[in-house]
Amino acid sequence: MNHLQNSLKINAIFSSISGVIMILLHESLVKLFGTDNNTVFWVTGAILIYFSLTIWYEIGKQRKLAVIWIIVQDFTWVIGSLVLILLNPFAITPIGNWIIGAIALIVLFMGVNQTIALKKASTTNS
Repeated sequence: MNHLQNSLKINAIFSSISGVIMILLHESLVKLFGTDNNTVFWVTGAILIYFSLTIWYEIGKQRKLAVIWIIVQDFTWVIGSLVLILLNPFAITPIGNWIIGAIALIVLFMGVNQTIALKKASTTNS
């Protein structure tokens, strides 16, 4: 397995686990984040599981455009997380904001790692 496949696999595993946790623990997350809306957690969890399935598919294919799209989605997640933390439009608890920030850092690392791996794969294939 090459560097790009490994970096995508890490993202797929993290997204899968995060999605399952959000679905199974949505009631607990409501309390932790200080919100009344549990729908956001199971919907986001389902989207993360779908996202992880698209990543699993691309691990074998490694199509450049599709991998770039995965990376763009990761960076969009990070930007969205920063907006949530800075503006706090939903009055999320401090611990909720710390969780969002920690996950954003992990996703940022994965996006950077995938970008580097894609660059290496592109130069190797050229």
